[in-house]
Amino acid sequence: MSCFLFLLLCASALLASSVASAAIVEHSFHVKNLTLRRLCSEQVVTAVNGSLPGPTLRVREGDTLVVHVSNESPYNVTIHWHGIFQKLSGWADGPNMVTQCPIIPGSSYTYRFKVIKQEGTLWWHAHVLTLRATVYGALIIRPRSGHSYPFPKPDKEVPILLGEWWNANIIDVENQALATGGAPNNSNAYTINGMPGDLYPCSQNQTYTLKVENGKTYLLRIINAALNNQLFFKIANHKMTVVSIDASYTQPYITDVVVTGPGMTTDVLITADQPVGSYYMAASPYASAPGVPFDDTTTRGILIYEGSTAPTPIMPLMPATNDTPTAHKFYSNLTGLAGGPHWVPVPRQIDEHMFVTVGVGLAPCGGNATCPGPFGQRFSASMNNESFQLPTGLSMLQAFFFNVSGVYTPNFPDAPPVKFDYTNANISSDLSLLFTPKSTSVKVLKYNATVQIVLQNTALLAVENHPIHIHGFNFHVLAQGFGNYDPVNDPKKFNLVNSPLRNTIGVPVGGWAVIRFTANNPGVWFMHCHLDVHLPWGLATAFVVQNGPTPGSTLPPPPADLPKC
Repeated sequence: MSCFLFLLLCASALLASSVASAAIVEHSFHVKNLTLRRLCSEQVVTAVNGSLPGPTLRVREGDTLVVHVSNESPYNVTIHWHGIFQKLSGWADGPNMVTQCPIIPGSSYTYRFKVIKQEGTLWWHAHVLTLRATVYGALIIRPRSGHSYPFPKPDKEVPILLGEWWNANIIDVENQALATGGAPNNSNAYTINGMPGDLYPCSQNQTYTLKVENGKTYLLRIINAALNNQLFFKIANHKMTVVSIDASYTQPYITDVVVTGPGMTTDVLITADQPVGSYYMAASPYASAPGVPFDDTTTRGILIYEGSTAPTPIMPLMPATNDTPTAHKFYSNLTGLAGGPHWVPVPRQIDEHMFVTVGVGLAPCGGNATCPGPFGQRFSASMNNESFQLPTGLSMLQAFFFNVSGVYTPNFPDAPPVKFDYTNANISSDLSLLFTPKSTSVKVLKYNATVQIVLQNTALLAVENHPIHIHGFNFHVLAQGFGNYDPVNDPKKFNLVNSPLRNTIGVPVGGWAVIRFTANNPGVWFMHCHLDVHLPWGLATAFVVQNGPTPGSTLPPPPADLPKC
């Protein structure tokens, strides 16, 4: 009996310890206009709590995060917690008209969700229009109290948020593009933690500086918060060790360059092991689409050693803007930390096979007007030739929960309607393939179904690397390559042992990527390109995951204060 009592006390103490390690972390977001001076002029932007980037949120795994969002801006707002699973809390995911109606000016909404089985760096951002150009911030998840990182503890942790800046109202930029059917104007600068750096006009004193001590190790939590550009990131004369991507631990990977697409996060360790001095950290674009204009500038900050008297920092040699081999080497060399914290083995049984083409296309200009797109038409984009458009009267998650028909159609195709030589540049102007019908078409999945998706890039109009993000899940990246996917030979390349887990994948330019995940979270989950230039054009769809058989696998009712349309 005494032995049984001892075991019972031990179990009670363990449970109490687990409960005690979880906390409720509460924040208030005030979304309002802010006047900032950048690149020689003042610009009014929308920001959170008067700062750019917005506040960094820090939680531990198992905590509940509560964020009260007050919309004091002139625009509709929602906040997306990029990469958070939202297990049974899909009402808090945030994408406009997917899981909620927007928070209109003068109103508020409280997001509440638990952070479960995730550690590392994620981020939050607006998910209405292009407001995420300035409405964004870091979301850092540390291990539970008493648990440690699966790598040597750093001396300091530093968020590095890479962004873009326009010398214009970003909403005006998007509205002009939507009105004409053309591409939005390119940004005027890139930024590191909101600062453009000293290569831009009037920016000598707007350069981010990180002070380090010789011999100490730093964990840089790198977030690509740019709207439309993938970026190379380097620190002069310093190696970086990748230890996590998208809040999933990796096998340590030593590199001198990080490649990151919009939405992606990369945690790296650097050691201040160089001669005392100052060194530039720099970010420059990886622009994979030939002939397409882009912001061809470089932002830089300064890593400066304590005691340094160096008059000029050392600048790293940046890759060429079209250096696809460097980008592919970085992405394809990342592997997951099998057996590490929250590791999920690759599911072997596949229930749903999908082959999804992604690319740019055309939509009719309308009337007798002439639009600035090719052949005088509007730009469009699609997956499997379905160009996604958001509903207007009710969010898709509300339609799912209340069984309302007519909001979306459950007929997204498992394969493109026409098979063709997807990456052959000779078909780039084939009008029979370019026009993409608009729809709100979704893929319905049974609860706990395992889904494998071949994401196939196309050469229609322009071939480029597309960062594809899936809400609500991490997925295994089994393989990626160039050209058309070969269903006979390419599966031989699958990594079924320690493939990396991500929530955002850069589908290689003129190539393909194969991902796999288990749909164990009921609700509606957006899958879309994280280039904002492509989202309004329709490069998206959604997964509707049906409820499971038990209360723990069923979506709960919406919160009482869920915004109404």
